Amino acid sequence: MYARERRRRILELLEASGRVTVTELAVDFDVTTETVRRDLDQLAAERLLVRVHGGAVPPSTAEVEPDLEARRTTNVAAKRRIARAAASLLPADPRAAVMLDAGTTVGELIPHLSGRRGPVITHAPAIAQGALVHTDLEVHVLPGRVRPTTQAAVGAGTVEAVGLLHPELVVLGCNGFDPSGFTTPDPDEAAVKSAMARCASRRIVLADSSKAGTRHLVTFATTAGIDALVTDDGLPAELAADLEEAGIEVLTA
Repeated sequence: MYARERRRRILELLEASGRVTVTELAVDFDVTTETVRRDLDQLAAERLLVRVHGGAVPPSTAEVEPDLEARRTTNVAAKRRIARAAASLLPADPRAAVMLDAGTTVGELIPHLSGRRGPVITHAPAIAQGALVHTDLEVHVLPGRVRPTTQAAVGAGTVEAVGLLHPELVVLGCNGFDPSGFTTPDPDEAAVKSAMARCASRRIVLADSSKAGTRHLVTFATTAGIDALVTDDGLPAELAADLEEAGIEVLTA
């Protein structure tokens, strides 16, 4: 198959599935991964697709994901109120294991862990570093490739490590939510969040109301897969009612 034919086929697959991966294309076309990467780079240069880690997505679904530094200065007061309200959902037993997702809103929960003695597990080095300030905490950091954008570990190793654990509570962040579920732009990030939601006895999401009613590329949990959402008082009443009807406890700070 000539390069032109491969690239045409790549665009057809992209339109059909919404995402292509380097490894799958290499197997399908019986070529090296380097050849596929050159094809994707050429199509990206022509603005026919957008390169993401491990593959490509259509331009219409590609998103500019704000990095951690940008998010640290966004809606800070609301995030702190959300974390304070979320502290009421921490396990009553101070020895119970708690798993923390990456993200600045989840990070605001760290001071409220003071006095707890159980394991705190995270895939985000920044969260782990913050948790170490509380000397009674037993901090565990999950393995994986750290994404520069979120400074969180992702990949098959991270998902596998999460699947071996059974914390009492997982605290998740998200980029968007609506009555259908909770979403994030990056598939690798979503895979880790999904694994975290599956492994815990109780699952809560912390998200300010600016994320309400928005949907990103990948759903990591449906409303049936989350027990509680903690947000601020900017959440539209209609959306709050829809979420509660779906079985989610909604707390507003």
